[in-house]
Amino acid sequence: MLEGPIPDGFGKIMSSLKFLELYSNKLKGKIPASLGFLYQLQSLRLDNNYLEGDINEMHLTNLSQLIELDLSDNSLSVKFATTWIPPFQLLKLGLACCKLGPSFPSWLQGQSQLEYLDISDAGIDDFVPYWFWNNLQFISKMNMSYNNLKGVIPNSTMKYVDDGPDVIILSSNELEGVIPGFLQHVDTLDLSKNKFSNLNTLLCENRVTAKIWTLDLSNNQIAGQLPECWEHLSSLKFLDLRNNKLSGKIPQSMGALVHLKALVLRNNNLIGELPLTLKNCSDLVLLDVGKNLLSGQISSWIGESMRKLKILSMRVNGFSGSVPVHLCYLRHLQVLDLSRNSLSGKFPTCLRNFSALMERSVLPMAMVRKRRIPYSALIYDSYLLLQWKGQDHEFRSPENLLKSIDLSSNNLTGELSKDIGYLVGLVSLNLSRNNFHGEIPSEFGNLSSLEFLQLLPTLIVLVC
Repeated sequence: MLEGPIPDGFGKIMSSLKFLELYSNKLKGKIPASLGFLYQLQSLRLDNNYLEGDINEMHLTNLSQLIELDLSDNSLSVKFATTWIPPFQLLKLGLACCKLGPSFPSWLQGQSQLEYLDISDAGIDDFVPYWFWNNLQFISKMNMSYNNLKGVIPNSTMKYVDDGPDVIILSSNELEGVIPGFLQHVDTLDLSKNKFSNLNTLLCENRVTAKIWTLDLSNNQIAGQLPECWEHLSSLKFLDLRNNKLSGKIPQSMGALVHLKALVLRNNNLIGELPLTLKNCSDLVLLDVGKNLLSGQISSWIGESMRKLKILSMRVNGFSGSVPVHLCYLRHLQVLDLSRNSLSGKFPTCLRNFSALMERSVLPMAMVRKRRIPYSALIYDSYLLLQWKGQDHEFRSPENLLKSIDLSSNNLTGELSKDIGYLVGLVSLNLSRNNFHGEIPSEFGNLSSLEFLQLLPTLIVLVC
């Protein structure tokens, strides 16, 4: 809870200091130039404060022993001359949310020992030079998201010192072209919100067993069919390919991803039925294939094999036939969205099996509205598209709070089941645009958590 400015004479008073760590306080004002007198300094961490002003060569020119520098999450402008050569070799560099651009920092060319690099949201609007990618042989964590980085990633033949980086995050940029195969060596790879157009090289060029477990390629321009070479990616746990231009059928080899917890293929042009091999993905917690051109019946093996599912979204497709009773095996289900298909017949009368929907959430629905994730969140965050009060909204990590059933815009028939009234955790219920008839069961009065209820137009009779 330290407040106020860093004293001007700080560097002269403590000239023997090797480690200066004042991160996560309430420090304000400018960084004094006297810190440049800390000749023996190895670690300087001032991240997550309220510091402002400029950082230039005078602050760092004498710090030849420095191996860790983190000024992230301040209002600082880094102004180094293009010809400046740092006297140090950093292992860790954090300048997230500092003003570093618009040019890509040329002084990084000599930093060949970096293990950690975070220059996210740094105002860089430039092409990434080829020399940069050749400096990554020691990198463990790298985050360059939320910039305006341009160009292609070369298919480098570089070799990592160990098995490869833990995390590479390049999301929210303008990178394009083919995704190179060497990125297979990353544990967590986030290339979302770019202009990449081809993933075949990444997936199929070298079919040795990859260690990657999170792959987020959402919101790109990846076109064509998904390749039939997923067997060597069996370690994958999270795969997000939403909002691309994929076509053709879902490949059978995706059934080899037996450790998958989240599979998101929403908003593409995929056709055909779900491949039977997906029944092998019994660890799935989230399955989202909404807004495609998929057809056929909803497979009974979804309920039989995917018993851990919390979210099942098959909205806006061409699925037909009845809703299989086997979906009632999904006791952990919190979100069921089968809206805008061609389903018919009666809905199963075993809704009390959805035990997760019989528990009320603690926090309100508004808490799962879409918001920006801090750059330091290195785990996968799911985004689910749902109809909310008549409009489509995207919600972050809905499995934490949101509980919803949407069967709207189908051809379902019969009377409404009174068992719905026992799903007291429901926040959203949409049964509109079907052929239900009869009265609204009095048990619906138990749904005290509901924020959104839509039943019309249909043939339901309101009884007071």
